[in-house]
Amino acid sequence: MESRERFVELVRALPLVSVDLVLVRDRREVLLGLRTNRPAQGSWFVPGGRILKDEKRTDALARVAARELGITDVHALEPGFLGPFEHFYPDCFAGDNGVSTHYVVLAHRIDVPAGFEIPGCDDQHEVLRWWPIAEAQASSEVHRFTRDYLPLLG
Repeated sequence: MESRERFVELVRALPLVSVDLVLVRDRREVLLGLRTNRPAQGSWFVPGGRILKDEKRTDALARVAARELGITDVHALEPGFLGPFEHFYPDCFAGDNGVSTHYVVLAHRIDVPAGFEIPGCDDQHEVLRWWPIAEAQASSEVHRFTRDYLPLLG
């Protein structure tokens, strides 16, 4: 069985554990990316990714921050644990093939100062944008799982 098919079967059978990076600029704005891939394709969402086998949570934070945002030393920004969340999607990374995705998400808040700019953007996001927190909370374009984080940012 090829690895893609094998991973689809794992997603069918098991929850995935992931980290989300909730970057808050100047206590007023949250960083969101317009997702190009499934699940949550076409929605504004915080950056994040699954934790790999034998990878420590702190190492996953560093890997995801570097890959998705170009931040090479996320630990210097002192991420704080925002809490555990669960995300359930009707589809998976491989498309709408009858396989749903269940994530157990360990969300982390990262406060950055006014004027902080993101060094890069990966292929998982069409664009990254700083949203005023209240605007993101009110927008139907922002995925509901991301909106769940926003009341905790006040």
